[in-house]
Amino acid sequence: MLKAGLTGGIACGKTVVGEMFAALGAHLVQADRIAHNLMLPGQPVYNEVVRHFGREILNADLTVNRAKLAELAFGPPQTGGSSANSAKRVQELNRIVHPAVIRAQEEWMEEIGRQDPHAVAIVEAALIVEAGAAKRFHRLIVVTCTDEQRVARFAARQRIGLEAARKEVSRRMAAQLPDAEKVKVADYLIDNSGTLERTREQVERVWKQLKMQPQDRL
Repeated sequence: MLKAGLTGGIACGKTVVGEMFAALGAHLVQADRIAHNLMLPGQPVYNEVVRHFGREILNADLTVNRAKLAELAFGPPQTGGSSANSAKRVQELNRIVHPAVIRAQEEWMEEIGRQDPHAVAIVEAALIVEAGAAKRFHRLIVVTCTDEQRVARFAARQRIGLEAARKEVSRRMAAQLPDAEKVKVADYLIDNSGTLERTREQVERVWKQLKMQPQDRL
């Protein structure tokens, strides 16, 4: 089985690209969905996050309000950046969540490998490089787009104005490596700044190469 990591900055189109790979036959899991399940009431990660950040991050039904958690971790949107204190809070949140997410990813890939030894298993995650998890994959795929496209897509997704989106994207990107740094360690680059058809052409080209390649030993 070939293990591939799919990453990129906020609102670059990772999910769209991942779905394109899945349509071609890849097995796909989203780290964000894993993290969401790990933060359901009763889970150890949930208990630790609530203990550390307080019950004010909870909804009435005791589920985690991810918007409130993000504001506590990243700081108020209007700051447009990340202070030293918010950077520390982001690191603390990552310390709690990342190891559990990585373990779940590994278990998922092991199960896919048992089911289909010739599979291509793709993990879509924003912080693969930042979390030091790139070495867990045979290949790393990085998705990029322009800064203005990132802001516009985030605004459309969240149904907010461009200025509010720009500030929110800025504060979240402060906790991520710049695209240029991720590109340096990428095996494949997908430029998602053009049309969907252009992106699909790149995905199909990468898919053919993934299917042809031997599986390296990690």
